Amino acid sequence: MAMFFSFLAIASFFFDSPAQIAAGIQRILFSPSNLLTDYMEIAGVGAALFNSGTIGLLSLLLLRVTDVKMDGGAIAGLVTMCGFALFGKNLFNSIPITLGVLLYARVQVIPFRDVVLTSLFATSLGPLVSELSFGLGLPRSIGILAGYAAGVIVGFVIVPLSKACMNFHHGYNLYNVGFTAGLIGMFAAGILRMFDLQVETVLILSCGNDVALSVLLLSLFAILLLSGLRQNKWSFHGYWKLMTYSGRLRTDFVKKCGYGLTLINVAIMGSIAWLYVVTIGCSLNGPTVGAIFTVMGFSAFGNHPRNTMPIFLGAFLACVVNVHEPYGTVSVISILFGSTLAPIAGYFGALPG
Repeated sequence: MAMFFSFLAIASFFFDSPAQIAAGIQRILFSPSNLLTDYMEIAGVGAALFNSGTIGLLSLLLLRVTDVKMDGGAIAGLVTMCGFALFGKNLFNSIPITLGVLLYARVQVIPFRDVVLTSLFATSLGPLVSELSFGLGLPRSIGILAGYAAGVIVGFVIVPLSKACMNFHHGYNLYNVGFTAGLIGMFAAGILRMFDLQVETVLILSCGNDVALSVLLLSLFAILLLSGLRQNKWSFHGYWKLMTYSGRLRTDFVKKCGYGLTLINVAIMGSIAWLYVVTIGCSLNGPTVGAIFTVMGFSAFGNHPRNTMPIFLGAFLACVVNVHEPYGTVSVISILFGSTLAPIAGYFGALPG
């Protein structure tokens, strides 16, 4: 996985100069970052990719320090971190949430290793930290203090809440911590409205980078595919068996099928997600590439073509028949993130999916 993240960080210098990347990172760190804030638009493609690669490498270091094995859950957490680091996640807003999870582990007297993956997924609420710090017009010191306090609280409560949510959907929602974070986010927004503090939704999106980002993604898919084939003795043997699993949490493809087949699946699912985005004519930007990365990450932990394609089709049909534009970024990422429900198609069949 270090190769994956290093590739992104190194590729950033093909888009922007070091000075431009440094300036862009500063804009990222001090951005309110609420959805949808495309870091490629506010900071440049190079800075966004560098932020993504750096977040991935630091997350990998955290897993290494805590002695977490590189299984399917770890791959899902790491690649998802990379994805959201293109449109909302950065080092500033991730630290307090991670500290909150660490505090929970200390209070419960459990190893941080047991909850460190939850801390990665929990940083999906990073925009709450940044919005309180920089987006509500509070004095800078008060805003940062409020943001970090909120981040620590979020990190502290999300572990037990995510366990409760798991009992709610019984493993049919792959993004369990993300689902939990959504509930916490709605609660936080309600609290802010009580004090007449409105969190405005934004739609800051980049465009015009489709060719360059396609080359980047296709290169990444090729590297992952070749690496997987090499480890699987240059064959797709066993891939059909992988696609017989429902994907219901916790379906760890690394443990069940091996690292090689898992990388092959990650590459194939990334290619399918990319092909969908470009075929319908949507721009490749921070949110869409981030959604592609999320699909790739969970392709080590439940997603495969057989259980995900019905979800994509159903979500697309839902977008077509409603009043919203089915080809816009918001609709497209909603469809890609709909892959969280892949276990339904995997367990009950394509039609329910």
